[in-house]
Amino acid sequence: MTLRYEIILYWSQEDQAFIAEVPELPGCAADGETYQEALQNVEIIMQEWIQTAEELGRQIPEAKQRLMSA
Repeated sequence: MTLRYEIILYWSQEDQAFIAEVPELPGCAADGETYQEALQNVEIIMQEWIQTAEELGRQIPEAKQRLMSA
């Protein structure tokens, strides 16, 4: 499954971990001790989020395309 959702990655002082959030999938987030671990964890959570939505018959948001210009 190819996932093309935006991921926001940041350091949380409170949690002492990197947090990876997927804004287009409400409640979809994961953490990790490193950037890489947080990204790996959120990829698993994204797949589980989508699988659960499918099982419940809920609509899965389309990934938004970002226009970046300099």
